[in-house]
Amino acid sequence: MADTAVLQSTRFGRGEAAPPRRRARSRASLALDNLRGIVILIVLAFHSALAYLRFAPGLSDFTSPPYSWRAFPIVDDHRFFGFDLFCAWQDVYLMALMFFLSGLFVWPSLLRKGHFGFVRDRLLRLGVPFLFGILVVIPIASYPSYAVTALDPSVPDYIDKLLALPFWPVGPLWFLWQLVALSVLAAAIGRFAPKAIAALGRWSAGAGHHVGRYFVCLVAASALAYVPLALAFTPWAWFNAGPFALQLCRPLHYAVYFFAGIGVGVGGIERGLVAPDGPLARRWALWLAAALASLALWMGLSALTLHGGAPLAVQAAADFGYALACACGCFFLVGVSLRFAAAPSRLLGTLGGNAYGLYLLHYVFVVWLQFALLALPLFAVVKWPIVFAGTLGFTLIANAAITRIPLGAQLIGSARRPLAGLAS
Repeated sequence: MADTAVLQSTRFGRGEAAPPRRRARSRASLALDNLRGIVILIVLAFHSALAYLRFAPGLSDFTSPPYSWRAFPIVDDHRFFGFDLFCAWQDVYLMALMFFLSGLFVWPSLLRKGHFGFVRDRLLRLGVPFLFGILVVIPIASYPSYAVTALDPSVPDYIDKLLALPFWPVGPLWFLWQLVALSVLAAAIGRFAPKAIAALGRWSAGAGHHVGRYFVCLVAASALAYVPLALAFTPWAWFNAGPFALQLCRPLHYAVYFFAGIGVGVGGIERGLVAPDGPLARRWALWLAAALASLALWMGLSALTLHGGAPLAVQAAADFGYALACACGCFFLVGVSLRFAAAPSRLLGTLGGNAYGLYLLHYVFVVWLQFALLALPLFAVVKWPIVFAGTLGFTLIANAAITRIPLGAQLIGSARRPLAGLAS
């Protein structure tokens, strides 16, 4: 079986000479670094808007099912339908895109660190912050969800109620443990079946010239991974076991995008699908139109299934529409970033370099700011920018403070190499 040294000296497992090391700041690298900053801004904007959605459920009791505060920690009386449209679009593609970006640099990292070193690094880089997040960040962020309905909003009573829950709330940090699991799986495949990743890289290398074929295959793979689970569990159901949470219909779907990222990364980011002059960058407007059209299709079909009783064929069509809209949304955002954000940007560079820390810490400020604004008679379109701007500012300050600590800097500090994944 080929080991890491052999794979490092071959290209795509065919004995070709390995390409020279890429320049540290190529246009593709800059675009993907900037995309990381764009993605974290969208994440903050998305969570800042959740309190103001028209379709959001009413206030949920902290200690009783269905525990809707896990998704909507604060629900304001002031709402705006435009936020529903924005959040629906982001929910369709954003997390899949984050898994794709996180997969892009997995293979170079495996070759550089070795399989054991890669897994050890992921456990430290992702696992330790995950523990910090669920033990410190999320309990602080969850208190307002308890306080809005509690008869006794004291901290001791909150701790008692928190410990009595049949699960441990994790907020958006579920992304980290699933990324750990997929990273370990990728390392195992690289160790025991390296030709499989080589084959994936060979097939992905043609995406730059045959983007339509690649798109169809990606949609087909994600639909096969998503539709059966969505039909079995509905697109909305979550599962919690201790600190591990997952949306039952999506783990395989996310795995498809993670390994798609690995496949594209095997060939290098300066060529193929994510090249600055590639098919996504050149046709970004086409992908925008496709993203909006597929989003409308998915929303229209999903509306037919919301109240139950829809025929199985309609449910399956709505679930396939999700897979289609997800791929279109990912291709659009990557394409527009490659087209217009392939140059140095101080703002996006700062956000991209600190994206991991912003993701880890932001939820506290989102929820507490939404809680603080509950009683104010302001329109939702006024409250949202206050929450968004306040979250961004306070999280940057908190991130800067933590990264002054040596351990904090090592775990969530600004990345000095051009990695596109939030937690790479």
